Order: sequence, then C-alpha cells, then structure tokens
Amino acid sequence: MANLGTTTQRIPTSSKPSSPASDTHEPKGPHEKPYADFKFYCPINIPLTAEAAAARIIRNLGNLGLYYTLFVWIILFITLIPQRKVSLILLVIMTYVTTLYCLLLRACPNSVVLHRIIDKRIVLSLLFIATAVQLILTKAGIHFAVTLSSSVPIVLLHAVLWASTCEYDAYETQEGSVTEELAPLTGHSDGENRSSDAV
Repeated sequence: MANLGTTTQRIPTSSKPSSPASDTHEPKGPHEKPYADFKFYCPINIPLTAEAAAARIIRNLGNLGLYYTLFVWIILFITLIPQRKVSLILLVIMTYVTTLYCLLLRACPNSVVLHRIIDKRIVLSLLFIATAVQLILTKAGIHFAVTLSSSVPIVLLHAVLWASTCEYDAYETQEGSVTEELAPLTGHSDGENRSSDAV
C-alpha cells in the first residue's frame, strides 16, 4: 500500500548512441535531395561500322516508325495549309482511313485474315501510294516532294544516331495492372528487345 502513489522509472538497458558519421550519405538540405541520384545519359552516338549503322536504322524504323511518320505528316500538313485546301482535306481523309485500319488491327488481335493472310505492310504501302497519287492529282506533288526531301534525311539521321530505343523509350502507365507498372509506347515485347540488342 505504501507504493500506491509512487511511480517507478526504468532505465533502458541497451541504448544506441546516434553517431553523426552514419548520416553522411544523406543530402544536407531538402533542395539537394532531387540531385542526389542524378545520372546523365546521352542516347545519341555514332555507330562504329556501316553494318551497325544499318542495323540501328532498321531497328529504329521498326520501333519509332509511328513517331517518324507523325513528324513527316505534320510538316506536310503545315505546307498544305496556305494554298492546297482540297489536298489537305484528302490528306486528312486518308489519315482517318489509316487510323481506322490500325485500330481494327488492335481490336482484332486474333484475326487470321487481318494478321496472317493480309500483310499489314502491304496495306499501309497501298494507303501511302494512294495518298501520294491523290496529292499529285490535286497539284500538291511539289509540296509532297519537298516535304519528303527535307524530312527523310532528318529521320534517317536520327535513326542512325539514336543508340538505345529499348531501355529509354517513352513509357506510359499500364492501367490494367494492379501495380501500375510501366509499358513501352512502341508496343514491342521484352523478347524482341533482347533480340534487337543482340544485333
């Protein structure tokens, strides 16, 4: 009963003194934290041999072909705006048809007719030829030729100098996954990445 109003204080048996040497890897201020793990990477370099340059062009045209096509299309669209209204309308219609075809390929991934019997490259080549013929018939052939002659060398130069498209692609969040993992925008799988790295 005598100990009823008193409190007992226990002394800890093991205590670790904080040493200032253990915190040396941390940044000193909050403004320095984003720059602690900064690494500079330049994906542009010159290939050593002609074979390596050709392999890199083929790989980059396959992986980044959509972006290259969009680059050429924007230049052609801008050059047609001031004078060739009919050619501009036909270009937009053919772009719409091409987009519908690509969406159809995505919507039916298991279709034997769309993926094995009818080759995608043949259909896209026919759409390109039809677009070129329409532009020539509407007197926009000069615009088309100037656009191709000015943009294709830039595309080829980028395809030669762009070293790595596998690790440093543009990525988007895959919504179907629980972990919200990143998926490449170009749509190639990891097995294709490894085979293209081996080349």
